[in-house]
Amino acid sequence: MLSVLKIENIAIIESAEIEFSKGFNVLSGETGAGKSIILDSINAVLGFRTSRELIRTGANEARVTALFSCIDKKVEGKLSELSLPLSPDGTLLISRTISPDKNVCKVNNALTNVSALREIGAELISIHGQQDNRELLNSETHIGYIDVIGGLQKYVTEYRQAYEKLIEIKSQIKRLSGDKEEKARRIDILSYQIDEIEKADINPGEWDKLKDRRNELFNFEKIQGSLSSAYSALNGGDSFTGAVELLSGAFRELSSVSSFSEDLDKLASKLGDLYYEATDISDSIRDAVSDDGFSQAELENIENRLDLLYKLSKKYGATEEEILLFAEKAQKELNKISFSDEKLEELKEEYSTLLEKTKKFALKLSEERKKTSIDFSNKVCNELQYLDMPNVEFLVDFKEVSLYENGIDEAEFLISANVGEIPKPITKIASGGELSRIMLALKTVMANKDNIETMIFDEIDSGVSGRAALKVANKLKQVSNGKQVLCVTHLSQLMSYADTHYLIQKAVRDGKTYTGVTVLDSEGRKREIARIISGGEVTQAQLENAEEMLKTGGVL
Repeated sequence: MLSVLKIENIAIIESAEIEFSKGFNVLSGETGAGKSIILDSINAVLGFRTSRELIRTGANEARVTALFSCIDKKVEGKLSELSLPLSPDGTLLISRTISPDKNVCKVNNALTNVSALREIGAELISIHGQQDNRELLNSETHIGYIDVIGGLQKYVTEYRQAYEKLIEIKSQIKRLSGDKEEKARRIDILSYQIDEIEKADINPGEWDKLKDRRNELFNFEKIQGSLSSAYSALNGGDSFTGAVELLSGAFRELSSVSSFSEDLDKLASKLGDLYYEATDISDSIRDAVSDDGFSQAELENIENRLDLLYKLSKKYGATEEEILLFAEKAQKELNKISFSDEKLEELKEEYSTLLEKTKKFALKLSEERKKTSIDFSNKVCNELQYLDMPNVEFLVDFKEVSLYENGIDEAEFLISANVGEIPKPITKIASGGELSRIMLALKTVMANKDNIETMIFDEIDSGVSGRAALKVANKLKQVSNGKQVLCVTHLSQLMSYADTHYLIQKAVRDGKTYTGVTVLDSEGRKREIARIISGGEVTQAQLENAEEMLKTGGVL
């Protein structure tokens, strides 16, 4: 349950720390005092979307911290699933800091995100407000109540898995059954592209090699002239002695005296190395000069090859690797299209088999829903009769439809509040007060199904007064048996049945508005109930009336 809620710099609340009790808790106060801010704060810590406008004027950030005690195994399982730490004392601490540029969320002091808060919050608190009444007016939501109250999640999951697979196969069939002319055009294009690349017989790296060879052929005469000059310099000519012969002579002279000194021996050895290296270079240059390396035909072939590679690069990729990868992908697509007819037949057979299976799941789900609806309708009727709707009829109207995400059923709640009237859709005839009581009846029937410890009702008393309000109060008291119920209310009847009463008050100090939360004692509760009754000045008679109401509620 929610044990402590701490609010800092949220709207007109500068700082407030509320310790909530077990059982039935009510929050009351003047309109605009800040009751909705407390609910906004709870929503924030549960991961709901918030506005940065919530930050109190003049503050840099706002923070909400909630401490939950005695969390159950389901919540512990969710924390483990999200890789968040467990507290050894069975508590759960959640905080959310809101600033203009970011949100910081923590669970048991471990950083997490808003999405995780929302998942955890769904296991901690069930909140009912005016939005739920609006949802009740949408018949598309009604079938969800049947599934929850009947514990039909196993059947729903079984059906939806089959249905989603069915839709996926249907989508594949549609793609493969596309325009045959377009398919033929695509096959021609892919075949041409693959053939063009395969005929080119591309080898990674050849583009650079061809450009290097072309550069050599373009500069053949210059290269040959330089090689000849270098060969002459090394080997000499008619009028001069070459470097090789001079090195040979120098090596012989030093070798003849190398035995006289270690230094001379080293010099002779180095000179010998130079001589042999120069000889090797000379031989290589001679071979290069004598090689008839220039070929006009080779140059033309290289130019043609480079031109082909350039054209292919413009179509299929900047490098040889990219061109080959394009061909590989094109071949895969071609194979897929070529074998699509065979695949199409396989898919059609699979679809037919799965369709029958999905229909069986849908029929089973439908049967279970109809069984559940009988007991569900009786229980809701009983609750509504207690809530001062003695002649009520409530039933679930099913219509069979084509397969969709919820099966083959559309369900709508029908109600008749008066004798002699046939049940009609809630969406058309329920008043505001009736909607509030219907929702309370639904929540009561479902209370033991969701296993959520804390339930919050925001103005569940909307449109309710008199004896009906007293019944609503008594029902909330019953619901709080074994659960924690928090209720924002303007009704004195609900206040008189609460285990704990919180007063939300607004005050102005130094030109700023502040909101405070006070736990009322017996006298404080009498005065607040008397204020609600009077709507103005409190009289002794109203105080006595308030005291009597608290006695009726079992508080005094």
